[in-house]
Amino acid sequence: MALQLRTAFSNYNKGIALAAAATASTTLALFQYKSSNTKCDDDILHSPSYPWEHLGLVSSYDCAALRRGFQVYRQVCATCHSIQRVHYRELVGVTHTAAELVAMASEVDVMDGPNDEGEMFERPGKLSDPLPKPYQNEEQGRLANGGALPPDLSLMVKARHSGQDYLFSLLTGYCDPPAGKSMLPGLYYNPYFPGGAIAMPPPLNDDGVEYEDGTPATISQQARDVVQFLNWCAEPEADARKKDALTYMLVLGFTAVMTGYYKRFRWSTFKTRSISYVK
Repeated sequence: MALQLRTAFSNYNKGIALAAAATASTTLALFQYKSSNTKCDDDILHSPSYPWEHLGLVSSYDCAALRRGFQVYRQVCATCHSIQRVHYRELVGVTHTAAELVAMASEVDVMDGPNDEGEMFERPGKLSDPLPKPYQNEEQGRLANGGALPPDLSLMVKARHSGQDYLFSLLTGYCDPPAGKSMLPGLYYNPYFPGGAIAMPPPLNDDGVEYEDGTPATISQQARDVVQFLNWCAEPEADARKKDALTYMLVLGFTAVMTGYYKRFRWSTFKTRSISYVK
């Protein structure tokens, strides 16, 4: 009986040892696999964290920065990129007045129709129209950009990890490729872009636009302004959401205080009374 037990325990220990060895080898293989994948991305930089004031709990968008960012988009980015989810009327009171936006929209010819005769026609733009697209269709956009389709920027801040920081780093991160890294024709080196090679040429230049308020139009200033504008495009309700959240928190705090006071008031007669027992 003792010999059988000894044999059983010996086989059990061997099984545990084999399982531990298999687990260790699998873990080592996965670690080596991840390490090899990490080495493939050694030339890609992760965007640093920048202090964006509008991301504070009680902070709001800077309307002056949004106006400048919209100007950068119209004069620089709009030649290739669209913002299809934003209409002129949504910019009223944010970047421009209603009269300014009406005049701005009327400069664009919009295809509309059909009319009573069943034909399409062109008309001046109005506040209910979305911001104009640079290309009529996807094929035209690819043809004009060497096969690469410029993405829509409506939700670009939400579509990228660390959206504001990534876009700012991408716009200001163009530089010469390091020694030994060759670039294909039509591609530009940007260490913040996956792979390091991007088809978009450097879009910003010093004094590339002339700000109406006299702000120096450096590359970093233009990038900061247009990124804030794109953040507003992705989250135009952010300021209203913060106001509502503050209101809700105040109401909840007042409700909690009144509930505690009411509980003490209702239970005060029971907690302060004295009960005595008489035989």
